[in-house]
Amino acid sequence: MPSKKKRNQTYEKVGRPETNAPFIPENAGRAQEEEVADTFKTIKEMKAEIGKVFFGHEEVVDSLIRALICNGHVLLEGVPGIAKTLAIKTLAKVSGCTSKRIQFTVDLLPTDITGLTTYDPHRGFEIVEGPIFANFVIADEINRSPPKTQSALLEAMQEKQVSIGRETHKLPDPFFVMASQNPLETEGVYSLPEAQVDRFLFKVVFGYPVQEQEEKVMEKNTTFKKFEDIALNVITSPEKIIEMQHLTHKIYLDDKIKKYIMNIVNLTRNKNFKYGEYIEIGGSPRASINIYIAAKAQAILQGRHYVLPADVDKVVYDVLRHRLILTYKAQAENITPETIIDEILKVVQSN
Repeated sequence: MPSKKKRNQTYEKVGRPETNAPFIPENAGRAQEEEVADTFKTIKEMKAEIGKVFFGHEEVVDSLIRALICNGHVLLEGVPGIAKTLAIKTLAKVSGCTSKRIQFTVDLLPTDITGLTTYDPHRGFEIVEGPIFANFVIADEINRSPPKTQSALLEAMQEKQVSIGRETHKLPDPFFVMASQNPLETEGVYSLPEAQVDRFLFKVVFGYPVQEQEEKVMEKNTTFKKFEDIALNVITSPEKIIEMQHLTHKIYLDDKIKKYIMNIVNLTRNKNFKYGEYIEIGGSPRASINIYIAAKAQAILQGRHYVLPADVDKVVYDVLRHRLILTYKAQAENITPETIIDEILKVVQSN
């Protein structure tokens, strides 16, 4: 069995910074303009560096950075070949963080994700850590594995720790999961249950780039290059990312904005609007919490130390898209969550 010192050395390799005391948001105070300006500058540099490789989907990059500084996770949905994996690998590189990719298949086991205990005649029992021990984890096509394997990842996302044998091991900090799923195929896939999808802060949906951007993609031809050979500068560090996460909690959000968020979420529950009949189950309190923190992150991306209603409007789609459980009638009539959210915002803003 590896010593505690050896395990700590392992964590240091994957970028787990030492922290002296837990961060308590309620006691953090308010963000100062200077620290927000400094973070805004860093994020702007990160986006510029990411844009060298991943372009044509700036809103996707914004969503990934928002989720990262919210200390949340992202479920990414899109057709194959639109650089979902490249996006997260690039973000990890410019963030100075480690990244690992897990290709989910029907025969993938939970221990293939978390790790396992092995025995060596000379060294005794040893823990072999799985790919989950990284700052950024890419869970590719998560819906191809059965629920037992999916749960191993989702438990790690929620608890930020995994159990291997009789021991519990904390995961690196920051810990960020981007899971992707292919929306085209229905055979040989295991749809994520609604309760598990709810663990993702955002669900981001994106499609093909516009023609001008795709022409640029063809010219750059990053598919045929080794990612390691792409010249990307490291802009920040795991420690700085954690500071950004703490700063997000310190962004000021007025009571009127809280009521605005609650009006949006309550409308998904009481269904008293045009498309209300198409909602089977509305947003949970987790939806309210996630809109609250995501709006703060959006304010940082705009260089502000306070939240505006426009910040809520910007993030509400990513937060509610996968939390609105629609009826079969909605599916039959091609009513999408985006259509419903559009109408909700119109109703709330008119009152």
